[in-house]
Amino acid sequence: MKDILQILSEIESAKVISKAIDYKDYVPLDLSVTNVNLSNQKLETSKDYACYIQEYLDNHQAKIAFGGYNEHRSLYQKSTVFKNQNSDERNIHIGLDLWINESAPIYAALDGTIHSFQNNDSLGDYGPTLILKHQIENFTFHTLYGHLSLNSLEGKKTGDFVKKGEQIANLGLPTINGDYAQYLHFQIIIDIENKVGDYSGVCSSKKLAFYLANCPDPNLLLKINL
Repeated sequence: MKDILQILSEIESAKVISKAIDYKDYVPLDLSVTNVNLSNQKLETSKDYACYIQEYLDNHQAKIAFGGYNEHRSLYQKSTVFKNQNSDERNIHIGLDLWINESAPIYAALDGTIHSFQNNDSLGDYGPTLILKHQIENFTFHTLYGHLSLNSLEGKKTGDFVKKGEQIANLGLPTINGDYAQYLHFQIIIDIENKVGDYSGVCSSKKLAFYLANCPDPNLLLKINL
């Protein structure tokens, strides 16, 4: 019997951002604590990151930078969302990010229904967020789309059907998206744990094993091969 990872790997590839941009125009981006090049950069604000991303794209003659799954990052230290007195610091990213310094349309990765949506508007959070529910071969799982524009949530209703490739949102500006340079956080979630309009996209090292199992690599669906 197939497991969920095999099913996801066998699904035809899906683009979730800017369909007109070919995968050959993508470039991998490392924002981990092990990237020594980041230590030479002044990366304190969303504007700093936007400039860094654009320079990186220009240097690689690319249009979209991607990466971040199971990546230990320091960029979350600006926000109390990822650490409080009663929990371990969350700094390991468990989605896949797609960075682009322009307005961009966002598309459904698969046929599904709207599970939930809300504006997670704390500094460093997702901002406007949309979660879709999918069922394939008796498996139920979800996809999350974070850092959207505020109007992406308008007219949405829980249970509405969406078709693979249908435009479901647009990217949000830093003033709306949690104060980040423009990018999409895309995540697969098997057990949504009764969450509504939100689900952790960053975890602590103590809970990493659980989240890696519950949130498989999103590239199983996107299939970005460079």
